[in-house]
Amino acid sequence: MAATPLSQDPHRVRETREKVLEVAIGREVRAHRRKQNITVADLSETTGLSIGMLSKIENGNTSPSLTTLQTLANALSVPITSFFRGFEEGRSAVHTKAGEGVELEREGTRANHQYNLLGHIGSNASGVIVEPYMITLSEKSDVFPAFQHGGIETIYMLEGEVNYRHGDQIYPLKPGDTLFFDADAPHGPEELVKLPSRYLSIISYPQKT
Repeated sequence: MAATPLSQDPHRVRETREKVLEVAIGREVRAHRRKQNITVADLSETTGLSIGMLSKIENGNTSPSLTTLQTLANALSVPITSFFRGFEEGRSAVHTKAGEGVELEREGTRANHQYNLLGHIGSNASGVIVEPYMITLSEKSDVFPAFQHGGIETIYMLEGEVNYRHGDQIYPLKPGDTLFFDADAPHGPEELVKLPSRYLSIISYPQKT
């Protein structure tokens, strides 16, 4: 079966966040104007702003008023907020040192599955919530093949061996193995082959709006 081409480049470099608001606004105004094949002269005629003023705005040499920005937004048929995209707030990162994950109670806790949340970022620009867990199964743990929740889950086996069920399939997982699946189907460890077992469980799902 032919592999589906991926649309994301994991090594792509995005444009640097602008440090000066005026420059960020100017870059966005120019980008929207050029995207619509509108000349500076045309934009000047439509907005009533002089060509010199538009040039200063696009080059980041002046701080346009909100009234001016609204005029430009109307002329370019874009929301006024689109001019601030290059000056958006910084992105979050969470650094969790070894052994410092927050231990939580989840559905499998009653089967003596230990969950350590390795980090959490709430509402964010990506529109996706990601929950990374370190799950530990010990001699006290029981099988639990009936987990079922929304989203996509990725399991990466670190230690031990587990026969893991997803739907009506059983997957033998050993250190270095990965299982990537739709978490809406019943899933979970069907047989604990070699203990202790540890694996990363990364769950992703759309954030509520």
